Amino acid sequence: MSITERRILLHGIDREDSAAIDTYLADGGYRALEKALKEMQPSEVVAEVAKARIRGRGGAGFEAGRKWGFLPKQNEKPVYLTCNGDESEPGTFKDRHIMERRPHLLLEGCLITCYAIGARTGYIYVRGEFPHAQAALEKAIEEARERGYLGGDILGTGVSIDLFVHTGAGAYVCGEETGMLSSIEGNRGNPRLKPPFPAVEGLFRCPTIVNNVETLSNVPFVIREGAEEFLKLGTEDTPGTRIFCVSGHVERPGAYEFECGVNLKDVIEYAGGVWKGRKLKAVIPGGLSAHVLLPDEIDVACDFGSLARAGTIMGSCGVMVLDETVCMVRALQNALEFFSHESCGQCTPCREGTDWARKVVTRIEAGKGTEADVDKLYEIADNYEGMGGKTICALADAAAWPVKSYVTKFREEFLMHVRQGRCPLGG
Repeated sequence: MSITERRILLHGIDREDSAAIDTYLADGGYRALEKALKEMQPSEVVAEVAKARIRGRGGAGFEAGRKWGFLPKQNEKPVYLTCNGDESEPGTFKDRHIMERRPHLLLEGCLITCYAIGARTGYIYVRGEFPHAQAALEKAIEEARERGYLGGDILGTGVSIDLFVHTGAGAYVCGEETGMLSSIEGNRGNPRLKPPFPAVEGLFRCPTIVNNVETLSNVPFVIREGAEEFLKLGTEDTPGTRIFCVSGHVERPGAYEFECGVNLKDVIEYAGGVWKGRKLKAVIPGGLSAHVLLPDEIDVACDFGSLARAGTIMGSCGVMVLDETVCMVRALQNALEFFSHESCGQCTPCREGTDWARKVVTRIEAGKGTEADVDKLYEIADNYEGMGGKTICALADAAAWPVKSYVTKFREEFLMHVRQGRCPLGG
């Protein structure tokens, strides 16, 4: 292993005063904002971000610059920016690090984006369980306002932009962009039918751009250093760096920033490898909803294309490492308890399917299932009565993916639960 971290987003994050504006300014903070406001037209900022091909760090990987370009050209309504800091995908904690330890980086990214898209107001939507992130952002907003980087007539340029922190109530579906918009409007955070997409009709029925915390935090580097410098990082498929949230059975769990394209096997080794000298059993590479990988499948580059070809997703880069002691039936039961609980209930396939799958896997885990139940689990996730692709948002798909991959790759373990009437691993 010869990899090293490339800390751009997490630069100086270990310092006690990393969240302070003076620390951020000493590191070159807000220079990109000044450059954008004083030297560039909004269209030039959009073009530079589009050239950099910043792929969405929330999970889907859609290019931010292309998304910005979807805003209507002829528009008389206000334009809004909403920053998605809900971060509700289990195994993911990268955005929380940025919001708590480098809030001014996020604010600068939001301000540049607002200028580029013509928005005078932006909302940072923070998960309800993140009180420290909320406090850090609120303090950073006040610091930025006092120094003239936010509010009216920013840096004497005549540009006025306000940012507000909006706290959610801790619902997984509010990580979906339209569910988040519903929540900001004061409604139940239910996802909406698309089209219209938020860029056309979003917050308060106005054109709205929705980007993830990590995505927006890349914008200052692109504007300060230029798209060409950003493109030198990572791979052609996925430029830049990613924050890998490594958790589970490793010696040193934590958030690590590497250039995209780093080998997944090396990421795990960098985190100390599998703990206690045990053997690796499986890796979930992109958050709980990602298809699981076996030990002989983790020698793969971490970019969107490579992981897709490996049969999984890069997602939110929530790398969960499972050692040989893990019962995969129990792991799937735990996942389905989460997804069934978090379903908003709008769509019948999701509301009924996630709970049905949970009941079936619970029966198997308890040693009371049948071999037909194992097949039924896959069928629920896959066939016409199942969940995937038949709902307003992707929560049902997120539940279906681990079902299909766990049952396929660990089928014998599921069958042993049935045949032995108990977990073969004990416990």
